[in-house]
Amino acid sequence: MPYLVTPTLLRSLSAGIALLLSSGGCTQEPPGPVIADTPTGGGTSTTVNADPRDFAQYTELKWSDDFDGSSLDQSKWVYEVKDVWYNNELQATTNRRDNVTVTGGNLNINAIKESYNGRSYTSGRIITKGKQDFNFGRVDVRAKLPKGKGIWPAIWMLGSNDSTTPWPACGEIDIMELRGSSPTVNNSTVHYGTSNADHKYKGTQYTLPANASADFSSDYHVFSLVRSLNQMRFYVDGNLYYTLTPNDVSPYPFNNPFYAILNLAVGGDFDGNPDASTTFPQTMLVDYVRYYQYK
Repeated sequence: MPYLVTPTLLRSLSAGIALLLSSGGCTQEPPGPVIADTPTGGGTSTTVNADPRDFAQYTELKWSDDFDGSSLDQSKWVYEVKDVWYNNELQATTNRRDNVTVTGGNLNINAIKESYNGRSYTSGRIITKGKQDFNFGRVDVRAKLPKGKGIWPAIWMLGSNDSTTPWPACGEIDIMELRGSSPTVNNSTVHYGTSNADHKYKGTQYTLPANASADFSSDYHVFSLVRSLNQMRFYVDGNLYYTLTPNDVSPYPFNNPFYAILNLAVGGDFDGNPDASTTFPQTMLVDYVRYYQYK
């Protein structure tokens, strides 16, 4: 089971930290593919669960995937298959079982060093777009992360309107991004702005305490986002470490529905490229994704 830790906040109060955070997420990434399916479960109401509640009060499970089957549940997830990604990433993402598997009660996203369609690495990326919207409430993702120079796991969200309201105006919420070379530090960032030219971001870091004698690859941790009207709160293992409101972020696109993204990138602007010390394959394990509201 994950253990509770005391957060160490490294807020972006300097240009150096701002630069550190700026390269995450889907920076310079246009909206994803249009999915024909009609979203279910989440709806588009901005009134349900609009009032903020304590973390533990979000107990009504609205949607989940515990990855207890033998393959990815495609009624809940869509593979994003693409050979060339943004941010100077090196991997192609596929729908092969080599890269995305469900086994032992976990989603396994595997980054493999191999020649594939002109790329040197393959990996996986799955999204809930067209399957499930996430509105106000709490999202928990329990995951065990890989580490190594150039390894970049992420748990994040994009506005469900990104097909008509391109990034960054649709909003991006990076719940978890890890530099594989800094495996004790979780990066959380939001991206927003009226256009690419107006791209803005704001974020912070959560660092495991020095006495933890472990990093995010050593055990499972629960990464959580709680959204209510005009407020976002970020947690690791139930510990609040960051809160954002329209006083911090303007324009504020974060009252709208979002879809979830789980992926494992290799190389790119966030942590640079793998070096001789980076071993492969690398695996991001996800025990569950759960979406709660309160009654």
